[in-house]
Amino acid sequence: MTVPMTFEYDVEVGETIPPMTAHAVSVSLPTWRANVGYEEGEDWVLNKMKTGYPRFFIHKSIEKFATAIVEKYGRPGERAVLFPSHAVASKCLDFFIQQAPELGLQHIRIVDLVPTAEKSRSEDFAIISPKISAILFPQDRFNIAKTFWQHSGTGVSSRHAEYCHNLFCKGVLVDQTKVEESLRFCKGPKRYQRKTSIDITNPPDGSNSTAETQDPTRFVEERFGRNLDLSLTANAKLAVRRRIAGSLTADVGLTEALALEKDLERTRKVADFSEDDVYLYPCGMNSIFNTHQNLMAAKGELKSIVYGFPYIDTLKIVQKFGPGCLFYGFGSSEELDDLETRLEGGERYLALFTEFPGNPLLNSPDLERIRGLADKYDFYVVIDETVGNFLNVNVLPYGDVVVSSLTKVFSGDSNVMGGSAILNPKGRRYDILKRTWEKDYEDNHWAEDSIFLERNSRDFVSRIERINTNAEAICDVLRTHPLVKQVNYPKYSPTRSFYDKCRTPNGGYGGLLSATFYSTQDAVTFFDSLDTVKGPSLGTNFTLSSPYVILAHYGELDWCASYGVDADLVRVSVGLEETNKLVKIFRHALDSIAN
Repeated sequence: MTVPMTFEYDVEVGETIPPMTAHAVSVSLPTWRANVGYEEGEDWVLNKMKTGYPRFFIHKSIEKFATAIVEKYGRPGERAVLFPSHAVASKCLDFFIQQAPELGLQHIRIVDLVPTAEKSRSEDFAIISPKISAILFPQDRFNIAKTFWQHSGTGVSSRHAEYCHNLFCKGVLVDQTKVEESLRFCKGPKRYQRKTSIDITNPPDGSNSTAETQDPTRFVEERFGRNLDLSLTANAKLAVRRRIAGSLTADVGLTEALALEKDLERTRKVADFSEDDVYLYPCGMNSIFNTHQNLMAAKGELKSIVYGFPYIDTLKIVQKFGPGCLFYGFGSSEELDDLETRLEGGERYLALFTEFPGNPLLNSPDLERIRGLADKYDFYVVIDETVGNFLNVNVLPYGDVVVSSLTKVFSGDSNVMGGSAILNPKGRRYDILKRTWEKDYEDNHWAEDSIFLERNSRDFVSRIERINTNAEAICDVLRTHPLVKQVNYPKYSPTRSFYDKCRTPNGGYGGLLSATFYSTQDAVTFFDSLDTVKGPSLGTNFTLSSPYVILAHYGELDWCASYGVDADLVRVSVGLEETNKLVKIFRHALDSIAN
């Protein structure tokens, strides 16, 4: 008989994850029924939700600000969606016109909010760039705006909206048309400066930088009117970019990160690569969206290839914001054979998008073969390394662009969004890509979010080591249980050899795994009995579980099944808990099935 277990991580439906966190990235859906209820739109779930995953759920701070903008600038029956710049809002407007050409510009318009002429002279405002662009439209067409918001990842963050809403209420943020043209705040893209001179008064040798004279730990949940050390914003972004570049092989703070030499030996083994080839975005999907847009700008509007079963919005981006794609959902060698036949027959493509490893089956693509085909038949390779992460795998030599969601394990704290795209300086068409990025790139990662991201990522190295160890221990428990049908993990995947080709000398197999069972009821019992936090997202410092296919693909379960993705799959993102404790938790959930 199984001894009843008191759930330590029993978080109420709809509570933020982490609990009582204003800008949390995840939300508690603690039972199988709650996940289905969420997908079915049942009130007992939706009415309790304090937040949701940011690209699927518009944060209440954002919605509150949008409502205030409509009240001041809108017409009856209108709604607003908020973006960080006019350029981004314009892309949404173009998508609106494409999807609903009958509306016309008289029914869809952009309102740009910027600081008053007096406030625009402020040094602090010049650093933090507090502006918002709202697109106003008939509220019955919200589904169009929501589609663009979700797939492109271009919406404002909750911290951005909260900060600017307070300025708006104080009369500091006003319609740009009211500001004198000579003092217009928004003057176009803000690109990263080259070298390492950003916001540093002396060379970054650690001797006399701005960061050395200020306390880099003075970061708390900030709101307008409280002390935010704005002078550290650019430094924080630079430190984040250096970590993404692979310069750091140990946990270091902001000061140490800024003191590193730019050409320091790094984990990403590609000659001439540096933080100059790293670009920050508001979230991981936005880095994919902008990469796809930039590749089309560089090469033309050709179809792309999506290889392997991908995260849902990657496929939607190439389908909805370009001429479409060729989808190879199994990620098999036979599909690469088919692609090669098509290429030999004269078909040409823009790029191949793939994940390393994939989510949720954790299979790894044959990057070596893909790179060979790309070089021979002239298409780009875009690799999403979010699940693998660069401490475990080095995929840059095989890609032209490597993208990642920094929201996940890079941050770990589940309280800030971020994304990155990095260019391979040894790629065949690096020069044209670099010119395209420099022309198009707009830094829309909100200043406060950058500060949190830098702080959260300081212990990235040691966290990865612990997570790798814990994930393998949980895999061992699941793989040896007779009621578990299959465990998906790179170490035990039939594609392990492809993963190992890219594995770094000290790298492991990551913190994401999934499992299937012999019946739906077994999956439900296991999930409901599992004493972990449960909700969307992955890469958190705490173990986070979800019935992933139900949550991500509820309206297309048959389509998923056709690619071998079981509707009853349970996905686990492994955290930093004590290993023996996690093993006990998973064994108890498995024992619950048998009883």
